[in-house]
Amino acid sequence: MAIKYLHTMVRVKDLEKSMEFYELLGLKERHRIENEGGRFTLVFMCPPGQEDGHADLELTHNWDGDEALPDDSRHFGHLAYRVADIYDLCQKLQDNGVTINRPPRDGHMAFVRSPDNVSVELLQEGDSLAPQEPWASMENTGHW
Repeated sequence: MAIKYLHTMVRVKDLEKSMEFYELLGLKERHRIENEGGRFTLVFMCPPGQEDGHADLELTHNWDGDEALPDDSRHFGHLAYRVADIYDLCQKLQDNGVTINRPPRDGHMAFVRSPDNVSVELLQEGDSLAPQEPWASMENTGHW
C-alpha cells in the first residue's frame, strides 16, 4: 500500500451545532478526543456502516475560539493520508517542486499544500521512522 485516505478535517466554532447539522446529513459520532492540554476537541463522524475509519469527517473545535482562521480556509482544515514511507514521499514531492510546509522531523507527520492551497497531512504508516536528515533539521515553511 503506497497511500491510503484517512479523513477530512474541518474547524468548527460551535461543536454541538455542527454535529447536529452533520447528524441531519446522516453522519454519526464514531470517536471523540478531548485534549485539555491543547484545549481542543476532535469528533470523528462517519456514515452508518462505515465505522472502519475510512470515511471520517474530523470536526476540530478549539475551546478558546477560532477567530484567527486564515482567510483562505473557509473552515476547511486538511485532507489526511497514511503513507508507506513518509521520507520517500516527501522527497518525491520536493523533487517535483512541492514545498514541504511542515517537514517530517519526527518521522511521522508532514504537511504540504496542493496547487489549490488545500492542506494535506501525511502520516507514516505504523511506527514513526527514525529522525533523518535533511528532514530532522528542516524548518517549517509558510502555513499549513
